[in-house]
Order: sequence, then C-alpha cells, then structure tokens
Amino acid sequence: MSFLRTKWRGVLVFAVAATALLADQLTKAAVMRHLTPLVPWNPVAALSPYFSLTYVTNTGAAFGLFPQLSGVYPFITLTIVVGLLVFCRRFGIDHWLLHVCLGLQLGGALGNLVDRLTLGHVVDFLDFKFWPVFNVADSCIVVGVCILAFLLLRASPAEEAKPAEPDGAPGPA
Repeated sequence: MSFLRTKWRGVLVFAVAATALLADQLTKAAVMRHLTPLVPWNPVAALSPYFSLTYVTNTGAAFGLFPQLSGVYPFITLTIVVGLLVFCRRFGIDHWLLHVCLGLQLGGALGNLVDRLTLGHVVDFLDFKFWPVFNVADSCIVVGVCILAFLLLRASPAEEAKPAEPDGAPGPA
C-alpha cells in the first residue's frame, strides 16, 4: 500500500508540473505570436489603469535584476529543479497539497528554463502596473512557495519530528 501512495505522490507532482509547464508555454507562444513587444494590449478597457498584457523580455533574474548574469541562470534553474526532485523523493511527507506546490514550483522553473535555453530570455506579459511584468511560470513558482510556507507554518512540532520510513511513508508515531 505504501508503494502505491509513493507512486501516486510522484504522479501528482509530475502531473501538476506538466500542466504548469504546458500552460506557461502555450500562453507565451500566444503572446509572441499576437502581441507587439512593449505595446500594452487592454482586452478590458475599464481595467487598463490596473492591468494589461504587455510583451516584454527578461534576461535577468526576478524583476529583471542582474541581466549580466543571464548565462548563469540556466545552471541555477537546473540546480533548483534537481533540488526539488530530490526533495520530492527523499522526504516522506504525505500531504497532497505539498506535492501540488512542489509540482507548481517544478513546472514554473522548467517553463522559464525552456525560455532561457530556446530564446535566450524569458517572455513576460502579465502587467499589473504596480508590479514588474511577469508570466504564468512566475505565478506558479510564487503560488507553490506560498503554499509551502503555509504548510510549514501550520505544521505542529510533533509532525515535523516524525521520522520517515525508507519507502518515503511517514513512520509510526
């Protein structure tokens, strides 16, 4: 039974990651095909002071910081992806929402990595005017981190201290 639970946890992580990656790449492809760079498009005129779709490219890290290090970011992203995969495999945490947040983070990281490797930059387009322009991958990463923080903050000390069995299932209390 624990083998099935372990297997389905991995399936959940990869299904969420694949969905996030697909949504990110499809939206970016639509933006590159239909929008002119740096020209805002306002599908809902009443929201134009607050939100528009604006096609921009980003060679830097978050918020366009440190664009001179653009060649390093694929390696950093690969390290993060490997770290997420190891985290998924090694820790016997049995909360389905944790696996969803790890899948979101993995899919988001892979979405931006695909851009960096194929285009040399990340495509951003969600422009909320008061915040730097971002994309679906960035949103997935942030939502995944927020869920993880929520789960860690609400975990009781007794839950944190439970040892994991070798197959990844939680140990006896």
